[in-house]
Amino acid sequence: MNKTLNSLLASIVVGLTSTSAIAASCKGYGPQTPRDIDSVLGENARVFSKAPASDQMNLCNIHFHKNAEHKAKDFSVFAGEGQYGGYQCNATSSLTAAELKAPEGKVCKNLKPGDTIEVHWVHSSCDVAPGKGLGSCLNEQCANPNLRVETQVFLVVNDPDAVDFNTLDYDGNIVNGYHQAKHIPNNTGKPIEFLGSTTGPSYNNQQCSPLQVTWSVRPSCAKVDINSLAKWCEENVFEEDHAHGVRELVTNPKLLSPIN
Repeated sequence: MNKTLNSLLASIVVGLTSTSAIAASCKGYGPQTPRDIDSVLGENARVFSKAPASDQMNLCNIHFHKNAEHKAKDFSVFAGEGQYGGYQCNATSSLTAAELKAPEGKVCKNLKPGDTIEVHWVHSSCDVAPGKGLGSCLNEQCANPNLRVETQVFLVVNDPDAVDFNTLDYDGNIVNGYHQAKHIPNNTGKPIEFLGSTTGPSYNNQQCSPLQVTWSVRPSCAKVDINSLAKWCEENVFEEDHAHGVRELVTNPKLLSPIN
């Protein structure tokens, strides 16, 4: 991210995180993420328009988190607190010995068979190309984009018949003039759509995210082959080489938007 964008984001954060603004539960902020997608309750009064469908926006980033940041019926096993807390897929306990066999070498620095990951395909309304981090989703001419995150939770297994992560990559794919992933899972249930924010371990109930994001979270886990993840982490246009930490689940209704 260049210095101009860094300064812009810093000024947004400073303006929204003054002592009078953050208080006990991020007073004054818009709806936050992650959440339990099975609960439709939300009392946050800040409303913004939903972003266009992802196929009408530019894919700008792909990354993933270790354990699911969101919670749902199919990924509800609490993984603990801290940077790599969150939730695991319920099917974790039923994996076979073959699925749990560790491959040679480190995978994405901190992944092993049996782990859960939550993958985020980030889309922007700006005229941008896919790249590293949030900076790839905006530019000096488009500093306040519509953002949409398509989301899928995966159970990591050692199985060549599981999803090949590289089929979900970008690889220069352009459709109708928009940068797009080659594929995003469409067989894991109807995505739950809601208004929220960016995520990650740098945010919590006292330090909220100021950015506005439309989320689309699929409710069921799928299995992904760990060997394909290892290959992707070795080289991709997003410069991603590890699983990121998670933000603690947001449960305060005043920090959540209602799900319609």
